[in-house]
Amino acid sequence: MTVHSIENQDQFTHLTTAEAGDKLVVLYFQTAWAEPCKAMNEVVKALSDEPSNRDVMFLSIDADEQSEIAELFDVSAVPYFVLVRSGTIIKELSGADPKEFVKALNEAKTKESGTAVSQEQEEDEEEDEETEEELNSRLTKLTQAAPVMLFMKGSPSEPKCGFSRQMVGILREHQVRFGFFDILKDQSVREGLKKFSDWPTFPQLYISGEFQGGLDIIKESLEEDPEFFQHTLQSA
Repeated sequence: MTVHSIENQDQFTHLTTAEAGDKLVVLYFQTAWAEPCKAMNEVVKALSDEPSNRDVMFLSIDADEQSEIAELFDVSAVPYFVLVRSGTIIKELSGADPKEFVKALNEAKTKESGTAVSQEQEEDEEEDEETEEELNSRLTKLTQAAPVMLFMKGSPSEPKCGFSRQMVGILREHQVRFGFFDILKDQSVREGLKKFSDWPTFPQLYISGEFQGGLDIIKESLEEDPEFFQHTLQSA
């Protein structure tokens, strides 16, 4: 099945109602400027071509061009996925982790079909523990996934701590486009990034792959230089 590129709200409404029926619908919010979306574009396309996903409808939505649709789902960062069936949101997922998206997609399909997953199958699906070298390589890619990357607790639409909420507010106030990673969903990233950044708390902000600091440091930087984000991005 092809990936439908949404051009307007009427098309979106038709596909998600009359056309979708009782199919699982994947809403993939992306933008042309976000580097992580380029890789996820290929992932979504490949998944849509798999025979096992013939009953899944994939919709690609440019969050900038279709801002009204993005606002309906409170999309504040991309890539962002919403899994829907019969008008009900089953799962929302943010970030550019293909394995996490595939897992969420398979869980949504399995839950609906009632297919039991045996313990043996679960064990087969368990991933081998990452080595420190593999983790550091993954952290390097994550910190460079977008020009501005925020590692936070929760998501921009639903922060899980006050410090993360404040950091999101600062970025929005200064109209900074950013990618983010929910460290509560990945224990390895949560613990590994503390050592990787040499910083013990969250949120953590990276710009052009370089660690900038936590909430207090960013606040201090803005007090010293109100154009901190603009100057930092320009000098990168």
